[in-house]
Amino acid sequence: MSKRNPERTKDAILAAATEEFSQNGLDGARVNQIAKRAGINKRMLYHYFGNKDDLFLAVLEAVYQDIRTHELELNLEALAPMDAMRELVDYTFDYYLANPHFIRLLNNENLYGARHLKRSKAIPSMHSPLVSLLDGVLKKGAKEGVFRKGVDPVQLYISIAGVCYFYMSNVDTLSTIFATNLRVPKAIKVRRAHAADVILGYLRR
Repeated sequence: MSKRNPERTKDAILAAATEEFSQNGLDGARVNQIAKRAGINKRMLYHYFGNKDDLFLAVLEAVYQDIRTHELELNLEALAPMDAMRELVDYTFDYYLANPHFIRLLNNENLYGARHLKRSKAIPSMHSPLVSLLDGVLKKGAKEGVFRKGVDPVQLYISIAGVCYFYMSNVDTLSTIFATNLRVPKAIKVRRAHAADVILGYLRR
């Protein structure tokens, strides 16, 4: 891969690192393997990202940027409040389902007490537009009489993430405990609808 295409090279490194970190965790990931996956010289990886910890942070920032960007593209402010919230819950569930690496990377970072994210200068600015957007939808819904008043947008988003994330991150253990395959399409469809019903049920006035 040519050094004359730095953005393409960095994207290739991030893609390879995302796969390696999500499969093996930070401790188990190997820089040599990331470089091999990316088709670049290991020195180039260090040139662009410094060290393995810095690369792990760059991967975390990239995956957060991806989900936050797509959330804002939902144009929730243009929908009726109830429709907007169902759309957000459905999107969140679908995103976690389609991007299992996101779940694994966050699980790994939590093992480190968010050590890497705490160093990030980009993360806070990614999340503030979403909080502002949610706050606007909630206030609009309260004004129209369809939502209860005084809902904290941060607490609400944590709840949305929780009802979607827990299922995805624990699907294998839950399947074993309840002796049913929760990975089959029918089970996923039921859980997706339930997640939206839980959130909307809380929000209704």
